[in-house]
Amino acid sequence: MAQEGTSTSPGSPEVTAAELAECRADRDPFQWDVREDCQVRQILDRIADKWSLLVIALLDEKKLRFGELGREIDGISKRMLTVTLRNLERDGLVSRTVYPEVPPRVEYELTALGRTLLATTQALVTWTEEHQDQIAEAREAFEAANADPVAG
Repeated sequence: MAQEGTSTSPGSPEVTAAELAECRADRDPFQWDVREDCQVRQILDRIADKWSLLVIALLDEKKLRFGELGREIDGISKRMLTVTLRNLERDGLVSRTVYPEVPPRVEYELTALGRTLLATTQALVTWTEEHQDQIAEAREAFEAANADPVAG
């Protein structure tokens, strides 16, 4: 059990309020903290990775089984989906329910904490949809400007 002035999450060591304050105080308020031991950086690394945002978006107000998630996320391996779901579960963003059936049925859903990310996730998806053509044009222009004349 965490003592007063500490913060814990399942599977992580206790972090004292003083350590959190030091993490915040040591950084320039206009610069992201680059220390590996900073909790904020660790959380951002988790939720902003390639697959976590997709899982969070897919679990919007519905439960999905492992296979359903795998079919919905093009290009994700079974191993990577397993790792992503375990990490999201560890951070309290996704819950896993195993039903005592043969064969076993396992469903995943967002926790209340995970649902607080939906507005942010949807804003990123909306921004991407609105600007995908501009980004494609910028990529093409960059590639054309940086084409290797020797290669061809």
